[in-house]
Amino acid sequence: MSIELTHCSKEHLPVLKGFELPEEQRRFTALPRDVMQSGDGQYPIVIVSEGTPVGFFLLHSTERVKDYSTNPNAMLLTALSIDHRQQRKGFAKKGLLKLASFIKQEFKHCDEIVLVVNQKNIPARRLYEKAGFADTGKRKIGPIGEQIVMKMHIQSSR
Repeated sequence: MSIELTHCSKEHLPVLKGFELPEEQRRFTALPRDVMQSGDGQYPIVIVSEGTPVGFFLLHSTERVKDYSTNPNAMLLTALSIDHRQQRKGFAKKGLLKLASFIKQEFKHCDEIVLVVNQKNIPARRLYEKAGFADTGKRKIGPIGEQIVMKMHIQSSR
């Protein structure tokens, strides 16, 4: 199955608004319908398989990034979710493996992606590591405990 990353459009909204997550995952992320606003440095991105939205995340170039990185060219990834009905098909990993090339094409100024993952969310942490994110050694305290700050360097295509 082919996977692509794309900016969220009106055509994606009906499917995204129907995303579901089990309760144990909802405590670690947000559903697309709760965070879909764009503009002012927030970019909703959709993981699409065969024309159907299967996943979602937000990229930020807002002041929030400074909480996790001193790099002025960094962006923050938040709210990654895969619709419960589409999980265990490799969509999250395939989407994240396409992230670097998507960033190079769509956000040419960006050379680093940062994210935080709850230390209790071991499956997500493993996923991010497989996709090329590394633990920075920094920790933040979030609403449900310690958060691990991870980053991925984006190679310049220049």
